Amino acid sequence: MAVAPNHELHERAAALSANLPPLMVAADRVASTVAQGMHGRRRVGQGESFWQYRHYEWGDPIKSIDWRRSGKSDLVYLRENEWEAAQSVWLWCDSSPSMDYTSLRKLPSKKDRAQLLTLALGSLLIRGGEHIAALGRHMRPTMGSTALFLMAQALAETHSQTGIASLPPFEPLPRYGRVVLISDFLEPLDDLRRAIGLLADRGVDGYVLQVLDPSETDLPFTGRTRFEGMEKEGNALIGRVEGVREDYRATLSEHQQGLKDIARVSGWNYGLHITDRPAEEALLRLFVSLGIAREHNNV
Repeated sequence: MAVAPNHELHERAAALSANLPPLMVAADRVASTVAQGMHGRRRVGQGESFWQYRHYEWGDPIKSIDWRRSGKSDLVYLRENEWEAAQSVWLWCDSSPSMDYTSLRKLPSKKDRAQLLTLALGSLLIRGGEHIAALGRHMRPTMGSTALFLMAQALAETHSQTGIASLPPFEPLPRYGRVVLISDFLEPLDDLRRAIGLLADRGVDGYVLQVLDPSETDLPFTGRTRFEGMEKEGNALIGRVEGVREDYRATLSEHQQGLKDIARVSGWNYGLHITDRPAEEALLRLFVSLGIAREHNNV
C-alpha cells in the first residue's frame, strides 16, 4: 500500500476528526490548564543541559559523580542533567458499549471522559516533545499537530464502529515503550491479566486509568430497580437495592484491588477517575506518573 504524503495524511486526519471539534477544543483546554500548572517543572534524565548538583547517595552510579565539584568540598556531589530525549507513548481508549453509561444527564459518559483524557494527554505529551500513537493501529509514533489529528481520527473511527472490544489490543511494541490504557476495566480479571501481560512481558511500561461513573462506585439507587447489561450480559431485577449495596461495594473493591495487583506485578501504575471529578485532576496525576516512570527507567 502506498504511503500518503504528509500533507495528504494531515488533511485526511483533519477531515475524519471534523466531527469531534468540541472534544478537540475541550481537550486543548484541559491540557492547557494542566500545562500551566506544570510550567517550570524539570526532570532529571539523559541530556546535555545541566540541571543541578546533589549529594551522592548509596546506590548512585559512580559515573555521575562530578569530581571537580566534589574536590572543592568534603562531600561527594553528583551532576544531574535535565531530560531531553523524546519518548514514544501509545494511547488506548475503550470505546465499547459499557463506556456509554452515565447515571445523570449532567455528567459525561465514561466514553466521553475517556476520549477527552486521551486527547488531552496526547496534547500535553506533544507539548513536551514526545511522540504518540494510537495503540492497536500499528502506526509509527509521531509528534506535532499531525499526531493529535491522527489520535482524533482513531477515536472518531472507533466511536462509529460496533462490536468494539473492551480489552486493549495487542501490538508488538518495542521494549521500553510506554502505553496508557483508559477504560472502566470491568472485564474479568483473568482477561485483564492476559491482555496487560501480553504487553508487559515485552518490557513495555504502562499506566492503567480506570474511569467509572459515581453510581458504579456508590450504588446509590433505592427500592425496586432493574439493571440492564450494555454488553449482552442480560438484565437483573433487584427488589431492594439497599440490601445488596454493601456486597456490591465489597465486590467492586475486590475487583479494583485485583486490577491494582495486575498493574503492580507488571511494574505499571494504576489510577482511578470518577466522572463527577474534574478531568484536570486525572490528567495531572497521569502526566506526573508518566514522568516519574520515565525518570526511574532512564536515569
